Amino acid sequence: MACRRKVAGDASEQDYPSDYLTTAQAAQRLGVKPETIYAYVSRGLLTSVRESRQRGSRFATAEVEALAERTGGRREPNGSIERIHTHLTLLAGDRLYYRGRDVSELAEYRLESVAHWLWRAELADVSPFEVTAERADSVRRTVALLPDTARLIDRIRMIVAATGTTDPLRYDLSEPAVVRGGETLLAMIVDALPSCAGAQPPTGRALAERLWPKLTARPATPARLRLLNAALVSMADHDLAVSTLAARVAASARADVYAVVSAGLGVVDGRHHGAAIGLAHRFLRDALDPAGGPTIAVADRLRAGEHLPGLGHVLYVDRDPRADLVLDLLREQARDDDRVARVTSAVDALTRETAARENMFANVDLALAALTHALDMRPDAGEAIFAIARSIGWLAHALEEYQQPGLRYRAVGVYTGPRPAGGTAADAGDPKTRRA
Repeated sequence: MACRRKVAGDASEQDYPSDYLTTAQAAQRLGVKPETIYAYVSRGLLTSVRESRQRGSRFATAEVEALAERTGGRREPNGSIERIHTHLTLLAGDRLYYRGRDVSELAEYRLESVAHWLWRAELADVSPFEVTAERADSVRRTVALLPDTARLIDRIRMIVAATGTTDPLRYDLSEPAVVRGGETLLAMIVDALPSCAGAQPPTGRALAERLWPKLTARPATPARLRLLNAALVSMADHDLAVSTLAARVAASARADVYAVVSAGLGVVDGRHHGAAIGLAHRFLRDALDPAGGPTIAVADRLRAGEHLPGLGHVLYVDRDPRADLVLDLLREQARDDDRVARVTSAVDALTRETAARENMFANVDLALAALTHALDMRPDAGEAIFAIARSIGWLAHALEEYQQPGLRYRAVGVYTGPRPAGGTAADAGDPKTRRA
């Protein structure tokens, strides 16, 4: 039987429409025609509400959303985020793949080669990414204006913006131009960042080798450089993370390479994304404190009602393959390095302390925190590693997006605020008032 109820028009109920949708809005949300909405009412799937002073039916937003969840209802295809197709990254069975290749395998390649694999589906040795001395000096002078207290992520944002100003052809969005721009940008970031006090010059021209002295003053051994390169490779892409979605939206508007990366960087700094690495760093620091230890570090956060940083992941069931990759390489070095051994032991203790809690394995945030503690890197090094690596993925997604219709992410809002007094012509079904 059809479900209907009358709504009185007294002043006490003037706020009622804010939680309801019109027939047209409900049809749009469910991806059906208005006639189908009336069929849903007759079948008892939706409750039709009529106002005494206005024509047309209303439907409770919560009820429409519940029906959408049950039926998989969506708006008609308009480039909504639910319909993004990508050839780049697959997450399956707690494994991570770039274009069908397992990341644990790709970690044995230099970061430059993996970048070309994501950008062009070509996996081969490539020449070092370079930038002219003149452009690098110009960008360094700009970055030097930042205070000494500026974080690495702040410096990276400025490097990206400044590099864009030195590229008069940045609006060329062809694949060769985007790839060249990506190579230049990565080279500029690792070259323009300031080195740590007492750090030795880079031991080579690979990106990992040039980045190393910007993160730590410890010597760059082959094993340590292999570890840094593997960490960078494992962070390069991760499906449609929020920063990647932001980059794709920018690319859909035909933003240039530097603007696409800037869009991603803006989201990375959020506390629920890249900044979560800093929370994991402090969590591990407390676990390493002799005055406290892993148990106290966990207990303090549980007592404060805080989540446990660096543990569990919404997309993985039993393990984060990126964390496993980094932590396994760290454990190889623990045999000959007491500092590394102490850090990996603390990580293992944290996971043991939380083993009884569901989905509490070490994730990539904790792995990056372990990397930075173990190798005596800057406290914000983990965020910088993440941002530099993920820039590769953002550009790979931009290359895909440039092949799609522009501005396809025009979402349609479902208005839930107060209705205009007396209603609107659209409420009365006047087709002349409908907007594209």
